[in-house]
Amino acid sequence: MDSGQLIYIISRLILGAVAAFFAIVLWSKTRDPAWMLMAAASIAAYAGTVYSILRLFGITGTEAPLIGSVPLLAIILPNLPTIFFLSAFLVMIIRNYREH
Repeated sequence: MDSGQLIYIISRLILGAVAAFFAIVLWSKTRDPAWMLMAAASIAAYAGTVYSILRLFGITGTEAPLIGSVPLLAIILPNLPTIFFLSAFLVMIIRNYREH
């Protein structure tokens, strides 16, 4: 592993951790469903980052369920933040539609 890869991994971990921390702080301060879904997306994105780094180092378990040759978590985790973002946007659209 060269220094560029190391900087990439460390920056993803640090920035993701800071974003997840602020998401947890926001989650504890608000009960707005849209913002809670945005916070969940941030936390899920960090979980996906951690999982991808663990896979890079070969630390994840080999007994994970597979879809074809791809581990199920490798499919779910990258898509989970997008699902939460879509849900948050949908909540905001529905809320704005009902107000007008």
